[in-house]
Amino acid sequence: MSPADSVVAEITTGYTFPEQAIDLGVLVVDQQPVPSAVVRIPLSMLNRHGLVAGATGTGKTKTLQLMAEQIAAAGVPVFAADIKGDLSGLASPGTPSPKLLDRTQRIGQTWTPTGNPAEFYSLGGEGIGVPLRATMTSFGPVLLSKVLGLTEVQESSLGLVFHYADVNGLPLLDLKDLQAVLAHLTSDEGKAELKNLGGLSPATVGVIQRELITFADQGADVFFGEPEFDTADLLRVDPSGHGVISLLELPNLVDRPALFSTFLMWLLADLFHDLPEVGDLDKPKLVFFFDEAHLLFNDASKAFLDAIAQTVRLIRSKGVGVFFVTQTPTDVPDDVLAQLGSRVQHQLRAHTPNDAKALKQTVQTFPTSSYDLGEVLQGLGIGEAIVTVMDPDGAPTPVAWTRMRAPQSLMAPTPEETLRASVAASPMQAKYGAAIDRESAQEILAKKLEAGAAAAEAEQRARGAEEQPAAPAEPAPASRSGRSVIEQVVTSPAFKQFARSAGREIVRSLFGTARRR
Repeated sequence: MSPADSVVAEITTGYTFPEQAIDLGVLVVDQQPVPSAVVRIPLSMLNRHGLVAGATGTGKTKTLQLMAEQIAAAGVPVFAADIKGDLSGLASPGTPSPKLLDRTQRIGQTWTPTGNPAEFYSLGGEGIGVPLRATMTSFGPVLLSKVLGLTEVQESSLGLVFHYADVNGLPLLDLKDLQAVLAHLTSDEGKAELKNLGGLSPATVGVIQRELITFADQGADVFFGEPEFDTADLLRVDPSGHGVISLLELPNLVDRPALFSTFLMWLLADLFHDLPEVGDLDKPKLVFFFDEAHLLFNDASKAFLDAIAQTVRLIRSKGVGVFFVTQTPTDVPDDVLAQLGSRVQHQLRAHTPNDAKALKQTVQTFPTSSYDLGEVLQGLGIGEAIVTVMDPDGAPTPVAWTRMRAPQSLMAPTPEETLRASVAASPMQAKYGAAIDRESAQEILAKKLEAGAAAAEAEQRARGAEEQPAAPAEPAPASRSGRSVIEQVVTSPAFKQFARSAGREIVRSLFGTARRR
């Protein structure tokens, strides 16, 4: 048996499974595809997570699209972030071309234009899609601290604020609620309430408030609020049993990368909280594609990274598979990378010393093979990848140089008018389209302040009545040295606090921090 025949036999055996699988592509030997040696991932192993990596322009997005449409066709819902708008083509049948058909014929792929049922979502009030929102309470201080770039001390202080709001029945639904609670806790009354909890540093509160103002300018004032998105709506299948593909569009990613990446982490955390334990299934309940994964890990605290690693490790038992999509495996922390059972590695470039170091580290993440991966990874063509996955027994499959299949959906954005019509007709738009502004922390604190002012005024009136003569013949003129009821109320501590709060609201409106986009 020749070396080439030996490789074909090894790959054919290693990627032949007794259960349902999705096809990634075919083996490449001596620069030629071998249609009989198909490279696959078992559906039951998708919840062992995975990585799709490669330099810009090497085919990561098309691989994501290829996997998503096959997973959905197998009856598994899919969630993916649509960074460049290209993935919206999943909803539309592909367009044949001589080049495409020649490629599919060479790898033995029967190519049929196919669209998929899809839902389109938007984040932060931009883009075409059903608006996604989360309440401040459910988002929590840890994720919010990551978004705001807070230090550990500031994160601890923010946790105290959330604790205070929870204990005192102050719902934190949007940015205004959190800002109102922060303002209250730095007032004379609020400081007294926090005395037994350690208190808050005015400097720390000032930093948090300034970061919240910047955050609001990035569209977060639209993102936080109600109705809050129910992550169970990501687990939908259509009447034919085809998994629904949920696509989150985020234009202008460069303006708010932390909001994007942290929101995706919130989705995962919420799924983990709500879904029951199911153990190993024949196919997962949901496959989650985390594009631009490096944004999640940049400048993250150790506590935050530990939380991510724990979520990824434990969410497998809830039937959820997670695929991180990024440029190099070194973008993902070791604790997370160690849990990713499937690898699809597109071409890497080594133009700089840092690139060469990343290439060497990438090679070390693969099982041993007959390939010189340091050379092969630099020589891969567009739409080719080095692949290894977990077989049904949990063992890694042989490393395979793979020419990837072509997606059968549109490899370009779906036309805008089609997208808008789809969103308008969606039941998700009816459920989440209109924002709700119910009574929450800001309104409760305002009423509390008004009640305090009214009580102080009533007390002053009662005192004034007691000081008056019992039976005066005529109304006595006001004493020059005494104060009128109005003067007494105006100079009372409660009224001064009310005035300070009103002043803050006026200043806030002048600087645009209460502005809705």
